Amino acid sequence: MAMFVEDDGIWCEGRGQAAVGWAAGRPALFVDRDGVIVEEVGYLHRPEEVRLIAGAAEVIAAANRQGIPVISLTNQSGIGRGLYGWPEFAATEARIAAELEARGAHLDMVIACPFHPDGKPPFAHPAHPCRKPMPGMIQRAGERLGLDLAHSWIIGDRAGDLAAGRAAELAGGVHVLTGHGRKDRAEARGLASARFQVRLADSIAAVMTLIPRLRRG
Repeated sequence: MAMFVEDDGIWCEGRGQAAVGWAAGRPALFVDRDGVIVEEVGYLHRPEEVRLIAGAAEVIAAANRQGIPVISLTNQSGIGRGLYGWPEFAATEARIAAELEARGAHLDMVIACPFHPDGKPPFAHPAHPCRKPMPGMIQRAGERLGLDLAHSWIIGDRAGDLAAGRAAELAGGVHVLTGHGRKDRAEARGLASARFQVRLADSIAAVMTLIPRLRRG
């Protein structure tokens, strides 16, 4: 099974056309994984536990059809804490990819950060620049694909997802109530500013109306 762990310990996997520069200059749709694309189960690492959230494949497929890069960003403290490893992560990602493909959808890039303040060496880090709410994973995707970050959006169930988008100077973020969303709603709402829009939704299914706006940039 292929591994995409880079020298600094971050998983960065470009898929399909993402490796040939097609996304340069385009706004992207950044999507948190657990609680947004797939149901939150707590330290997901078993492929058989993968369940797509209703509407996730349809929104991703709509973005695919419009030529909008879709990038999954996921904090993976389970790896950092030693609960499972990259092989389990890779197998889980393969199942997610298969479930999306069966519904006509695909992710263009997957980035994962295993670092955590309570991680075990070599993953212990007080505030790693790639761990959301830090913007490092977004910035890495932007640099690798040449994205128009200023017109890009992020979808997340945690306030930290949107905080990462704000720190990366994205146009805005959509906070959903699936996953951990209910306990983070007030904090997510408070991230809105003149330069960063915050929209509220029940789930990723409601983000379909954002796709035409991303296409325009």
